[in-house]
Amino acid sequence: MIREIDPSEFDLVWPILKRAFDGGDVFAPGPETTLEEGQRYWAAPPARLFVAEENGEVVGSYTLRPNQRGLGDHVANAGYVVSPEARGRGIARAMCEHSIATARAAGFTAMQFNYVVATNEAAVRLWQRCGFRIVGRVPMAFRHRTLGPVDTLIMWRALDAPEVPTSDK
Repeated sequence: MIREIDPSEFDLVWPILKRAFDGGDVFAPGPETTLEEGQRYWAAPPARLFVAEENGEVVGSYTLRPNQRGLGDHVANAGYVVSPEARGRGIARAMCEHSIATARAAGFTAMQFNYVVATNEAAVRLWQRCGFRIVGRVPMAFRHRTLGPVDTLIMWRALDAPEVPTSDK
């Protein structure tokens, strides 16, 4: 089940998000990130906050917001996190599909991910299966905890069609 929560319920998300930050391999905020900083990063307005639950337990979250303010607010941006114990069960895909439908219903015309760590290959493949294509690469923009500097990707898709074919691999 995926449901929207109020930013005041961020404590439901924080344990999963903090573990991801501590990993140093997929999100820019690092292990030193505090609860308050994490909440600003993930849930600051105008963001909308969602959780994925299995058997009453929060196993994932996503945040949805305009990619930019003003003249760029027709393009959505989202971020996703799944607890390590729940990976491989389709939760990220379900959240991505939910976020696409939610963004479309909110009037967004496209969705863009600004900072996908290129070595996060499972996520890159999943976003491509969900219709996103790689539209840019930023060399060595992320200091991976174990690999050192690695590239980040900019990924995009239109929301006026259920799926956008892509040849990116």
